[in-house]
Amino acid sequence: MGKKLYNNPLKEDLDHVLAHTEGLWEESRGKKIFITGGTGFFGCWLMESFAWANDKLDLGASIFVLSRNPAAFEKKAPHLYHHKAINFLKGDIKDFVFPEGSFSYLIHGSVYQQTANDKEDNVFMAKEMLNGTTNILDLCVKAKVKKMLLISTGAVYGKALAPLKKISEDFFDSIDPANNRYAYHHVRRMMETMAVIYAKEYDFEVKIARCFSFIGPYLPLNGRFAVSDFILDTLSRKSITIRGDGKAVRSYLYMADLVVWLWTVLFMGANCRPYNVGSEIPTTIHEVAKEFAKETVPALPVSILKRSSGGVAPDYYVPDTTRARTELNLQQRISFTTSIKKTMQWHRNIN
Repeated sequence: MGKKLYNNPLKEDLDHVLAHTEGLWEESRGKKIFITGGTGFFGCWLMESFAWANDKLDLGASIFVLSRNPAAFEKKAPHLYHHKAINFLKGDIKDFVFPEGSFSYLIHGSVYQQTANDKEDNVFMAKEMLNGTTNILDLCVKAKVKKMLLISTGAVYGKALAPLKKISEDFFDSIDPANNRYAYHHVRRMMETMAVIYAKEYDFEVKIARCFSFIGPYLPLNGRFAVSDFILDTLSRKSITIRGDGKAVRSYLYMADLVVWLWTVLFMGANCRPYNVGSEIPTTIHEVAKEFAKETVPALPVSILKRSSGGVAPDYYVPDTTRARTELNLQQRISFTTSIKKTMQWHRNIN
């Protein structure tokens, strides 16, 4: 099954990933990796890039993926589900039966995801994320994990006090932990703290990637992100609709660049030292919508509803990635305009 990956529609992207990570993979030769969140947006790209590197470099490594519903993922990505180096373990992150044996690496990418129409339930969210993270950290201890990657988020910073300013790793606001509105921010902070406590107590390395905004194939089109709505609008050749006022500022890193960053942080990042992961190039949601509008001929109209929008990200959500650039030589290599074109091409090919 591995050879069939060479016909993968993401071949150009995966070659890009391998070109910028090839020197990192040798330490994983013959090793085992455990991953949570493997069937999600980030997880699909981690598996794609791992399988590509594993086959091309003949690493003899393997990944074990925890999933509530492996059968559903088989329909979504059969080439990954049946790959000889990828194994699935059915279970829930909070109470799954630990696999036997040891793992050299663990990537904790599982998060609580509330769809646009779900009722907010902070109690359930906190239990799901904290109990699940504790369980995964216990597995790190039992399985003698050497390096763990915690895929965290820029949401740990809360709301930046100064607008139009990139957020660095040493920025923290003074959000009241007793304010229920910011429950998600504090839960994500607690996950990082728990990981660091375990790493120090049980002598393994924890790498922390604070991820911002991203675009690319496998992005879920479930109404949680403005970009996913714009993709759907473009595919259906409708007006590009902005639910809010379009003034919120984001920056987008393409997924092929993202996984270069994630694998680099796992293998080379400093222990217990968070790294911002994302693009430093700001753009308003309105500007993003206009870029998608250009993906059809003639260009689609853009409408702004000016409705209040939820979500945990502040109006200005752009990272300062100086630490990742200077310590790990990471950078954005694929432009945002190219990212949109690649993403739309992938969606048109699979639809």
